[in-house]
Amino acid sequence: HSSVMPEGIAVGQAITEDEVRSLFGLWNDALATEDPKQVARRYAKKGVLLPTVSDTPRTDFASIEDYFVHFLKLKPQGEIIDSKVTIGHDYCSDVGIYEFT
Repeated sequence: HSSVMPEGIAVGQAITEDEVRSLFGLWNDALATEDPKQVARRYAKKGVLLPTVSDTPRTDFASIEDYFVHFLKLKPQGEIIDSKVTIGHDYCSDVGIYEFT
């Protein structure tokens, strides 16, 4: 047993709160494409979407994409009203309130 990291194993770099918040811009840009697949790709493999205009939680790529097939017809663009960023080991989240125009 060795407590030293073997050579060649990459260690991830820490992400900042500003970098986490900038991910919303990438998601919002994906909305502007009006391509449900591009929007769904912005979610983690095990991501969960609690939709704005549906009461059905979306827990896999297909159901997230399906939601955006319908939602993108509204041509939404989001604006962050309140943001709470959490950064942990190998994960981050940005939850809060945003509005669509």
